[in-house]
Amino acid sequence: MMNEKRNGINKGAFLVYLPAIFLFSACAQEQDEDESADDLLEAGWEEVVAEAEGTDVRFHMWGGDEGTNTYIDEWVAPRLAEEYDIYLERVPLDTEEVVQRLYTEKQAGEGAGSTDVFWLNGENFRLAKEEELLWGAFAERLPNVEEYVDMEDPDVAYDFGTAVEGLQVPWGNVQFTLFYNDEHVTDPPATYEELLAWAKENPGRFTYPEPQDFTGNAFVRQLIYELTPDTEEVLTINDPNEAEERYGEEVWSYFQELSPHLWREGETYPSSLAELDQLFANEEVWMTMGYNEGRAEHLVQNETFPQATESQLFEQGSIGNTHYLSIPYNAQNKAGAMAAINFMLSPEAQIAKLDPAMWGESMVLEPASLSAEEQEEVEAIERGDTVPDEKELNETFEPEMDASFVDWVEQHWIDEVVRESS
Repeated sequence: MMNEKRNGINKGAFLVYLPAIFLFSACAQEQDEDESADDLLEAGWEEVVAEAEGTDVRFHMWGGDEGTNTYIDEWVAPRLAEEYDIYLERVPLDTEEVVQRLYTEKQAGEGAGSTDVFWLNGENFRLAKEEELLWGAFAERLPNVEEYVDMEDPDVAYDFGTAVEGLQVPWGNVQFTLFYNDEHVTDPPATYEELLAWAKENPGRFTYPEPQDFTGNAFVRQLIYELTPDTEEVLTINDPNEAEERYGEEVWSYFQELSPHLWREGETYPSSLAELDQLFANEEVWMTMGYNEGRAEHLVQNETFPQATESQLFEQGSIGNTHYLSIPYNAQNKAGAMAAINFMLSPEAQIAKLDPAMWGESMVLEPASLSAEEQEEVEAIERGDTVPDEKELNETFEPEMDASFVDWVEQHWIDEVVRESS
């Protein structure tokens, strides 16, 4: 029989302790990685850029808008590669899927994730913050945030009522807008009541995405500002049950009355904004919408949308919000993520994003922080005929509600509208 004891070490005992050794090593490695990542929050910017050089950054983001995808793929990614030797990979994935994946990875104790940067806001930010799925307060470490962004502005400091606290940085400002085909819609509705009357006169020519979609959810929620012009009252609510108690009866009765006059008599709804856009492009419906006042212009220019496309804001309120970029707790390339986000907050990148040939989305930079030359570049951009003018946007602007309203709409819409109307 082989002697299991050599040099005072019992082989059997060693095999028993071997898993514990590997576990200790794995924990030590994870601790080292955490400490290294935390060091980035204290490092000089040149160190961050040096660490990011030659790396790949995986950017998980909603992929439902052609202009947004074009901007990332054809403008941002090539310049990051050329100027910083950073290789950005856009991965089309809904934000809620990213948050669910991060939650699953955290529950499983996985130290290395598949996301480096992701587009985040609203209820998804609230959930990610509550579950500690975000890396840390990196915003203040980015030079372009420090120079061009006012992180204390209430429209930036709070995301759907949740304090940002440096866990994400603003990327763009948008306002909810209707778009219509002027050849068919000669007197576009400016209120929800006018929209209901129009739908009855033009059956089958209007619909909206189901509220599991972000845009469809906003379309339902925005009715509240017409029913209750008191903005302060709306902003005090942070409980889905209270939202249902105060607004449920009027909101659901409106959508029940609207339903039979919609496309396919309200028996089915587009599952996404992209599906609604396709119906509009094919002229099956005569209106589409979007949580971005500038989103239609490039679609008109590339002949996806009819040339007769025009825009309309609801008089009683057009919800506006800020959306953000963040870094997950388990991002494998935090330095690359920081460098990529900082670049996307540069005047060069934000001005390019404003151009309707790309995305057409508003900037988040403080105008006064831009150089005279950069301000001239902004003023020279023609956003296009489909974009409401700045005065109209400001006059109709209403702040986003608490994220609990999103949950409320998702919870009740199917029962109160789809089933009640069928």
